[in-house]
Order: sequence, then structure tokens, then C-alpha cells
Amino acid sequence: QVQLVESGGTSVQAGGSLRLSCAASGFTYSNTYNMNCMGWFRQPAGKEREVVAAISSGGYSTYYADSVKGRFTISRDNAKNTHYLSMNSLKPDDTAMYYCAASAWGCAGVPVRQSSYHYWGQGTQVTVSS
Repeated sequence: QVQLVESGGTSVQAGGSLRLSCAASGFTYSNTYNMNCMGWFRQPAGKEREVVAAISSGGYSTYYADSVKGRFTISRDNAKNTHYLSMNSLKPDDTAMYYCAASAWGCAGVPVRQSSYHYWGQGTQVTVSS
């Protein structure tokens, strides 16, 4: 079974940088890591989960929420079955639980809806203080 594990979340001062990692395991010959899209979502306390960034199966197309565009970068290393979220110029409004996600059984384009993702990590907390 596919499992995703996030890491890298911590407390950081405004203006700082962090890189989150999402390590995947359990993909099979029928449902490979390389054929699927990957994403990052976040959920601030008391608010709904929202998309942060997404990346196509080949890594050539990306999507970013307007609130993070120019500051965050999503990437993937298919050889390591791992995708990343590099975050720069962090703001207190970036404080949230961050979740990584993966599609299944192939992917076209760059999906951004939560329903497009079948596998989810347990989350890693990012707290940005002023």
C-alpha cells in the first residue's frame, strides 16, 4: 500500500526558509510513482485545507496558489520517490499543517482539487513567528 511521510516542518521566524520533504513508498509496477502527480496542501488552524502547489508526473508543469507564488517551489525526485516544497520569505500567514499528496493510476496535467489525490501524508506543522 502507498504511504507518504512528510518531514521538515518546524518553527521559523518570518523571512526564513524551510524545505519540506515527502517520501513515498508502496507504489507498484501497475501504479508507479513516476506516472503520478504530486501535490502539497496546507490547513491553517480553524480553516479549510487549501492547495499550495502541485507538479505533473514528469515534473515539467507546476501550479502554485497565488499566496505562495514566487516564494515556494515544488519539485520531485523520481529516482528517490520523493517530492519537496521549498519555502522562502515565510510569513506568519504561512503557518499551517502541511500535507503532501499523490494521485493514483496515472495523471494528466496538474490537478489541484483534493479529490484528485488518493494518497495523503499525515502532515507536518510549519509555524512562522513574527
